[in-house]
Order: sequence, then C-alpha cells, then structure tokens
Amino acid sequence: MDSTMLAAEGIEVAFEAACGFVAAMTVTDGDRRIGMLHRAPWAGTDEAMPPDAAAHLRGLKGDFFCAPFAARSADGSDFHGWPANGHWTSVPGGSAGCRRWVLDHAVEGATLVKELSVADGQPFLYQRHVFLGGRGDLPVANHAMITLPEGGHLRFSPKRWFETPATPLETDPARGRSRLRPATRATDPQAFPAAGGGTLDLTRYPWAGRDEDFVAAIEAEGSPLGWTAVSRTGRGDLFLSLRDPRALPMTMLWHSNGGRDYPPWNGRHIACLGVEEGAALHVLGQSARETPDPLTAGGMAACLTLDPEGTAELRHVLGMIAWPSGEPVASVVLSGDVLAVTGEGGARRDLPIRGRFLFP
Repeated sequence: MDSTMLAAEGIEVAFEAACGFVAAMTVTDGDRRIGMLHRAPWAGTDEAMPPDAAAHLRGLKGDFFCAPFAARSADGSDFHGWPANGHWTSVPGGSAGCRRWVLDHAVEGATLVKELSVADGQPFLYQRHVFLGGRGDLPVANHAMITLPEGGHLRFSPKRWFETPATPLETDPARGRSRLRPATRATDPQAFPAAGGGTLDLTRYPWAGRDEDFVAAIEAEGSPLGWTAVSRTGRGDLFLSLRDPRALPMTMLWHSNGGRDYPPWNGRHIACLGVEEGAALHVLGQSARETPDPLTAGGMAACLTLDPEGTAELRHVLGMIAWPSGEPVASVVLSGDVLAVTGEGGARRDLPIRGRFLFP
C-alpha cells in the first residue's frame, strides 16, 4: 500500500495515496493517545465487494475529499468524484510535517493538489485542496468519519437551520432504514421531525436506532468561525472540525449505525458519524429548488467555482484532544494563535493553533 506518515511533536497522521484517505490520526495529549477516526469492518481485508462498489467504499476509513460531493462527475468518476476514488502522486520535497500530492485525474479540467501539514505541540491536521484551472461550479466536501462506540454529544457553531435531502438514504425497508423526514427544514436540532411523526435529537449520537440518515446544517450569516465539536461518551476525548463558514457553509452529518442490510454493509457498519464540511447545495431537499437559493442569498458558497485562469482553494482543520468524558461543548473561539474550547460544564482548553490558516 502506498502510504505516507506525517509527524510532529504530539501528532501522527497516516495518508494513503489510493482514494486520498487520511487513514489514521493520533494525538498525544498528556498521558493519552487519542485516535477517533472510523474504519469500516471490511477495510483492509480481502473480502469480496459488490462489483459496482466505488473505490472509496472498498477501503472506507478516516477522512477523504469529495469533488463532486454526493455525485459522479461527467467524465465517469464513481460517487464522490475522482479525489475520493483515484490515486494521488506525491510531489517531491516537503518535510516530515508537510507533504503535497497531485491527483492523477483532472477534476472538471482542473489539476488538484492536496497539502497536509502538522506542527509541533498542536493537536490539529491542516488540510488544503488547491484547484489549478478548470471550469464550472463544483459541489465539494471533506468527509471525516469518527467512531462513537458509546455514543456522544454534538455541538455546532450557530446555524440558520438543519435540512434533509429530498429522498432518504434508504427507501426500501427490505434493504435498510432511515428515520429523518425528507425534504424538511427545522431550526431546532434537538427536535428534528422524524418520518412517521415525532422528533429526533440531532445533538446526541445515535439520534435513532439502527438507521442510516443524512442531514445538513447551514451556517448562520456572519459566523466568524465554523466549528463542529463531538465529545465521546465514556471516552474522555473530543473531536473538532474547523472551517471558514463563507467557503464551507454546510456541516453535513451522516448517521451510519447498522441501517443498511445489503453488502458490504450487512448491518455491521455501526457507531459511525460522518462530519462532512462542504458547499453542496444540490443535496438539500428544499433549498436547492429555491431561486435565489438561500446560501447564495446569504453571501455563502453554494458550491466551489473553479477559475480557468487561476486557482480555487479550500482549507479545513481536524483536531482531537483529551476532554472531560461526555461533556458537551458550549463554545469554540479563535483568537490569534489560540483556540479556546469551553464546555457546558465549565471545562476549558486553550489550544495552540495556526490561527491564520483558515483565514489567510
């Protein structure tokens, strides 16, 4: 397997050239070694896959980049595009803490460069994706997946609303189950309408039983920092996802907890939460049909627009730290080179960070 390790004091990251997986990320925080990224039970085995399985599904793990997100490209890529299914070639140079790769296939005519970097004493992975040239509007997202074997609490930077796609992920009860009501917008994540009546709490995982669901959260206008924080019950750790909310205004949550009964899922893909930060208007059940769409009207990106004469760039940060077991996060504030994370029970961590990375 073509893999690369990035390392700095207190952090190690494993990258796989096939499908561009951030396959593992481990942070040393005091006497703790924290790893929260999910790995499908069939990944890394020789288990036979369905013949139509996309490459990224065959090795599903960690985090990867999607363009186009939740779609196939016009030139024949699998679901989530060439970045999630193609091969990445290492660019000469770099260092133990910063490496670059170029995708072996063009994306809407663009050359795509991936940069991953880590820094001593910082519990963060810094990711850049730079499109050189190309043309058109492209739905994009990072696709981080974390494992929550005992559940957890989800908290977010302020949102305008939460919205489901027009169609549930699973529509045939003989194959799987979805619980959220489709094509629905709601402002209270603790009372999102369920299919068939009642509500579900999107701030607790699992929010349903053995179900497969997807919902997008739309950032509030004027938000200074987009963040998602997931504290794991009984584990004493915390996952952080950080972004520029103008460029990536959507936090898309994939609840995958045994809700698919067909191969390769077979009811065994459990305790997985996708935290997918992106700009992908087309996945929204109501907003995608409105003119003008509410993302564009709010000054946010509905997708990434490529520049045939220049570049288009996306930045994203993943973090992991030790944290009081199960305590939900109340706020995440960036001030210079310090990220202050405060819990609803009074816990606080001031974390060193490359403060200008998301907002150069």
